[in-house]
Amino acid sequence: SGRCWLFAGLNLLRVGAAQAMNLKEFEFSQNHLMFWDKLERANYFLEAMIETADRDLDDRTVAYLLSDVSNDGGQWNMFVALVAKHGVVPKAVMPETHSSSKSARMNEILQSVLRQGALEVRGCPTEERLERKQSIVAAVYRILCIHLGTPPERFLWQWSDKDRGFHRDGEMTPKEFAAKYVRLPLSDYVCLVDDPRPGSPKGRTFTVDYLGNVVGGAPVVYLNVDMAVMKKAAMEAIVGGSPVWFGCDVDKMRNNDRGIWDARLYDLESVYDLSFSLDKAERLALHDTQMTHAMLFTGVDVVDGSPRKWRVENSWGDEKADKGFWTMNDNWFDEHVFEIAAPRDQLPPELQVALEAEPIVLPAWDLMGSLAR
Repeated sequence: SGRCWLFAGLNLLRVGAAQAMNLKEFEFSQNHLMFWDKLERANYFLEAMIETADRDLDDRTVAYLLSDVSNDGGQWNMFVALVAKHGVVPKAVMPETHSSSKSARMNEILQSVLRQGALEVRGCPTEERLERKQSIVAAVYRILCIHLGTPPERFLWQWSDKDRGFHRDGEMTPKEFAAKYVRLPLSDYVCLVDDPRPGSPKGRTFTVDYLGNVVGGAPVVYLNVDMAVMKKAAMEAIVGGSPVWFGCDVDKMRNNDRGIWDARLYDLESVYDLSFSLDKAERLALHDTQMTHAMLFTGVDVVDGSPRKWRVENSWGDEKADKGFWTMNDNWFDEHVFEIAAPRDQLPPELQVALEAEPIVLPAWDLMGSLAR
């Protein structure tokens, strides 16, 4: 499945939850948030189809929205929106299913249902669109319950901690569980990006048209900063004891067996007798790179105040790298990391002010709106 952004986000939260419950091991349900993301995104998509109903199907925005209706990917702000609206539950309360781990067939069905639904809401009288949309969303809910299970409204939570002490919270809703055990103030986190293209000024916020999952939720907003700012924020968070959610182009200069990313890992120039000279901005402009994967920074090697390499918790299983933990050399960070989530108060005052500016709106198909999956 393509839920790396949910795994990384929930792994960020589970540290505080495990400490609060005095547990050695704890895991939130990724399936729970996957269910609500699919349902919310179906509603978001149909709202977009209603909003653009006066445009032709081959309009570039409409065609782009129709091209990939129900993939598993996402962004940091989309994760925050789901936790805020639907809370979280322990994995034992809503465990994995076949379709949550292997989502392709379910996604094919959802795409067909939603594309058919798009035609219906675009073609029916204006006064009937809301009712028709709600009927389609109800059908999506049934499909998701069949594939992923029915999400709990309430659940009984009790556990034995690592010292064999027994605890019982009683019945809780997912939002009550989140209020008690999500210790990070997610609303205080902002998404910092490195977009070096000439048309993307540093120190400005921007968003991407029709990028999101929860209608009425906080929009996906990025703050474009210098790479030095991004690295400093990540380094300070890790040294302070908190992992860091980040997004990158994971396939570049990677060795799975050793679990290493390094910008100069392979000498391709010598192998092919060619020059690979595109910089990061040019690769973005030419569609040669984009964010493809989200993970967690869990450690940093600091030498003379500067990061030398980074420890990364991946979601690809513990049979790869060092039991699932990879090493990223700092030169790879420069070339292939695109964004991190960081507390607002870690930013310089001028950048905190910049967060309040009206964001520049990029078109729906811009590569900075790519989803980690």
